[in-house]
Amino acid sequence: MKKCLSGLFFMFFLQACEKDIKIKLDPSDNKLVVEASIENGMAPVVILTQSLDYFNKIDPGALQSSFVKNAVVTITDGTRTQQLNPDSIQSDEGAKIYFYTSPANASTPMLGKLNTTYQLSIQVAGQTYRASTTIPTITRTIDSMWWEKLPSTEIKDTGFARVMIKATDKPGLGDYIRYYTKVGSREPFFPGFNSVFDDQIIDGKTYTIPIDRGFNRNAEFTDSSAFYHKGDTVTLKLCQIDKATYDFWRTYEFSFQSIGNPFSSPTRILSNINNDALGYFGGYGCVYRTIIIPK
Repeated sequence: MKKCLSGLFFMFFLQACEKDIKIKLDPSDNKLVVEASIENGMAPVVILTQSLDYFNKIDPGALQSSFVKNAVVTITDGTRTQQLNPDSIQSDEGAKIYFYTSPANASTPMLGKLNTTYQLSIQVAGQTYRASTTIPTITRTIDSMWWEKLPSTEIKDTGFARVMIKATDKPGLGDYIRYYTKVGSREPFFPGFNSVFDDQIIDGKTYTIPIDRGFNRNAEFTDSSAFYHKGDTVTLKLCQIDKATYDFWRTYEFSFQSIGNPFSSPTRILSNINNDALGYFGGYGCVYRTIIIPK
């Protein structure tokens, strides 16, 4: 009994000695966040926002106010230079997304071309930010595309299917790709959970791999998220990218997949925007293939 009482007293003593420690963290500096891309046959799209403090409350109002709408954005391919105009679209959820792109009334809009390098310049709040990207020549070819039933060991629901491709990589290291998929006509293109790949292993080879369904990163990832349903019309968007674009998405996806893992190491997301800005400017040389999975 005495031991029990002494133990309780010791615990009480420890609790009485506890002291609340409050750490006041300095607010982080706002940085320009750039999400810019140009694709073969398409006009450039540049989305500019201001970063939010780590402890900021994220709500639709905060996201809307983070858009930068007063920048001067220009793009050049070394021959032509074009100033991009501000524009906006409304998402399915009703939010406005602001961006910069080629003027709608331009007689010759700046459209992406294969094997071409582009320079992006952004002037805002007395600062200038620059980045460069190349739309590479398309070297990764899709030989064939088909669907398969899922083995019962993977998922019991028989309504799911897998999409497969047979592809060939040209000899010579240094080819990088990113892929997206789209189901139906209304769904946007979503990148795969792991969407970027190099050719370290498959250099110069013909290979067969499954194409996981693109993943909406605002949704919850489940065991069936990578599969398709019978009856789906699936469009694959396969894009050749340069090394800087590959490095950005490789480090971004590693960081995204490490969220909530206490054993993961910190990851620095590699940007190709100068002047301490965040984000990237990427060039995409894309091809499309569509398949219908019968019911």
